[in-house]
Amino acid sequence: MSSLDERTIQDFDNQWSRYDDNEGWYGSLALFSDIISPLMSTDDLKGKRVVDIGSGTGRIVGMLLESGASHVYAVEPAARAFEKLKSNVKSMARGRDVTPLNKRGDEWSIEAPVDLVISIGVIEFISDPGPTVKRCFDALKPGGEIFFWLCSHEGNELYLALVQPLRKFTTFLPHFLLVSVVQILYWALCAYRMLGKLIPLPLMRYLDKVWWPMSARKRRLVIYDQLNPTYLKYYKKHEAIALLEAAGFQDIEIHHRHGYSWSVKGRKAHSVLGSH
Repeated sequence: MSSLDERTIQDFDNQWSRYDDNEGWYGSLALFSDIISPLMSTDDLKGKRVVDIGSGTGRIVGMLLESGASHVYAVEPAARAFEKLKSNVKSMARGRDVTPLNKRGDEWSIEAPVDLVISIGVIEFISDPGPTVKRCFDALKPGGEIFFWLCSHEGNELYLALVQPLRKFTTFLPHFLLVSVVQILYWALCAYRMLGKLIPLPLMRYLDKVWWPMSARKRRLVIYDQLNPTYLKYYKKHEAIALLEAAGFQDIEIHHRHGYSWSVKGRKAHSVLGSH
């Protein structure tokens, strides 16, 4: 693992030790349904054994259980975040159906193949995601599926022109200073959203459909999440597809969600060509 990835894991460890709850719209089944649609539906999760890569404090784990997954393997490498994950899982109605794994995305293992591997907003924070995607491929049963949600380059050009130079400084800021920057940007985004009601502006669909329904605290967390981690990549469409192709996935589908992110799904072949 590179020092870049080690620092990014530490960044998230610090982040999730401070923001450890998943209340409201932020942790809702409605948001999860919006994230995976139209490539999947929550009905597709019923009775499935699922691996969640980068579980953090268990937000997606809770969504998967509520969708009807029979068992969830929650992979989280950051030590303090993992403790928060275990604590949150214990409070879930079906917490017994979760196996927390304190491992990196490229080093976990389970006894039997699973139906689905899912990762929401995690892969873009790994500098070399290839080994992680391959680990996912190997863990799936024949015909099993993978679903990734990734930040997209397309649709975020203006945003990136502003945020990428800012990240050169914010990734080094201590928490108390970063929170101050987040507060300023929060009110700037609120003003931007109000202006977008009067004139057409980029990202309005995301702000209205995804960001605004969250509590004010979670809206600030979303901003913090963009400015805190050392490494963050915004994927172009062909890069997102190539990520799955390189690991051996077939039948790849991709959707540009709300014009700012990629939902990508692939399938592991039922059998290897030429086998009997």
